[in-house]
Amino acid sequence: MIKMPFHTRHLVAAMVAIPLLAQPADPNREDWQSIFNGKNLDGWAVKFAHHEVGDNYADTFRVENGLLRVMYDKYDEFGARFGHLFYKQKLSHFRVRLKYRFFGEQAKGGPTYAKLNSGIMFHSQPPESILKDQDWPISVEAQLLAGGRTTMNVCTPGTEIHRGGEMVKAHCTNSTSKIYKNEEWVAVELEVLGSGFVRQMAEGRLVLLYEKPMIGGGVANGYNPEFKKDGTVLSEGYIALQAESQPVEFKDVELLNLTGCMDSKAKNFKTYHLNRDDKRCVYQ
Repeated sequence: MIKMPFHTRHLVAAMVAIPLLAQPADPNREDWQSIFNGKNLDGWAVKFAHHEVGDNYADTFRVENGLLRVMYDKYDEFGARFGHLFYKQKLSHFRVRLKYRFFGEQAKGGPTYAKLNSGIMFHSQPPESILKDQDWPISVEAQLLAGGRTTMNVCTPGTEIHRGGEMVKAHCTNSTSKIYKNEEWVAVELEVLGSGFVRQMAEGRLVLLYEKPMIGGGVANGYNPEFKKDGTVLSEGYIALQAESQPVEFKDVELLNLTGCMDSKAKNFKTYHLNRDDKRCVYQ
């Protein structure tokens, strides 16, 4: 056996004992956050039309086998109970992605347009501000569809959007996506840049681009007028998943916040941040 000199052994031991200094995270790595834990609805709030916030009527939103599901097996009649499941965090600049799949039969009494139809609402008013009998939150909707219609269309309950600098008059605008079948898993992504551009993607392809979401228009009903000041440009709000009478399931629900530290000297600096909030910077 070869023996090291006394001073060498102690030097090696000291080197082993010294903890490695924490290295800054890769500023180019996208830190996607899973916002659905696959076990329960922690971090989310339910609001159904004709029900109070927090009343998950007939266990409509539920978690089964790691999937977030919208189910109507405990309903006698849909009863215009348009539902939304809100994520807890207010967001401004962000990307959200998920996979969705429709299945089963539409709830009895559901409107014809809601068959194979769900959505991702964004820049929404807070769930606690939605009145009991209000049908849809004042928000913008990235529509999730199947069965003969393009997906990632946009609809505007109580809002307006612009394209090419001009206000869009239609309530809904179709995307250029391919047509997806019932029971087919579809991967979609939504990128929202505050009051600027909105990009909607299906299976990795850009299918719709628009800008300047603002409060206005019709369709939403039963709201508190304090939350519908037409002409107000929307730069932030809440995201929500929709329940419109069609069974649907979601998985791989992830968020990339584009608001954050933009000081390159900070440990948590990210090159992809687009909205500066240096109060979040970490230096030690």
